[in-house]
Amino acid sequence: MADTITTRHLDESDVLPVLDLMRAALGEPPLLRRTPELFAWKHFDNPFGRSLAVVAETDDRIVGLRAFMRWDLVTRDGVTLRCVRAVDTATHPDYQRRGIFRRLTEETLDLALAENMDLVFNTPNEKSGAGYLSMGWTEIGMIGVLARPSSRLATDRSPITDTEPENFLADPQPAIPLEVTDRAARGLRTPRNEAYLRWRFGSHPTARYFRVDSADSTAVVRPNVRKGRRELIVADVYGPRPRAALREAGRKSRSGYVAAWFSPGSPERAAAIRSGLVPVPGVTALTLMARPLRELDIDVTSMASWDLAISDLELL
Repeated sequence: MADTITTRHLDESDVLPVLDLMRAALGEPPLLRRTPELFAWKHFDNPFGRSLAVVAETDDRIVGLRAFMRWDLVTRDGVTLRCVRAVDTATHPDYQRRGIFRRLTEETLDLALAENMDLVFNTPNEKSGAGYLSMGWTEIGMIGVLARPSSRLATDRSPITDTEPENFLADPQPAIPLEVTDRAARGLRTPRNEAYLRWRFGSHPTARYFRVDSADSTAVVRPNVRKGRRELIVADVYGPRPRAALREAGRKSRSGYVAAWFSPGSPERAAAIRSGLVPVPGVTALTLMARPLRELDIDVTSMASWDLAISDLELL
C-alpha cells in the first residue's frame, strides 16, 4: 500500500486540499482558523522567501504535508545564517504509521541541503519530538513563561469570542507603523528589519498586534484568550528602555495577566523581570530543537547561543 504513495513539491493549487488534510489530522482550534490567507502568509508571502514544501498523495488525494519556512538568523558576529523552520506537518488519519512523516521530512531536508541552508530549527509538540530526535535533531531547551497577574485574574472569565482589543488594552494602537533600530544580536536572532516587522505584525491575517509606547521604547502586544481568561501577550519589545515599555503595557492592560518570554541573559528578559513579570514554575510553553545542516562556528545546541522573544517562536 505504501508503494502507491508518491511525493511532489507543493503547488499553490494544493492549498485548499492541504487545509482539509490539516483539519482532518490536527483539528481546528477556535482561535486558530486554518484559512488560505494564513497559509499564504506563512508559506508564500514570507519576506525570507517561499517555503520548501512537499506533499504525499495517492489516488489523486493529498494525504501528507511537510513544510519548512525560510528564516534568517543573525549571529552575534553579524553573520546571517540561512535557516528553515520545520513547521506545518500532517498525515491523514487513514494513512498514519506508514512512514509518511519521516519520508516527507527527509525529502524536505534534502531540498534544504541542496540550497546550502545552514540550520533547521523548530518547536515541535511532544508527539512529534521523538521523531525529530531520531532524525538527528537535538533538544536545546524549554521555553517557559514570564507572567505578571493583575487583580482581574481571579474574576476574569471572558467568553471565548470576547476578543475586542479594548477589552484587553486601554487605548490600543496598531503595531504598524513601527520604526525599530534593533540592538546587536547576543545570539541567534531574527533580523528586525522593516520588511520583517511589517509582515510579522502588520499583515498577519488572523492575529492582531498593537503597540504600547513609552518614551523611546515600544512593546508589541497581542490580545489572547486562554482557558476563558484574557491574557495580553508581549510579542516583543524594542528600544533602549524596554522596562519602561513593559511597565506601560502592564499599566494599560485590562487582561487577567501579561505574559512574555525572552532568552536568558537578554536585556529584555532583565527588563521584564524588573517590571514585575516573573517565571512561572513548572510551565513549559514550547521545546526548542535544531539540527545544523553544515558545520557552524556557533554551538546551536546551547540555549545560550539563542536570542529570542515570543515573536520569533509563535506563528499562529
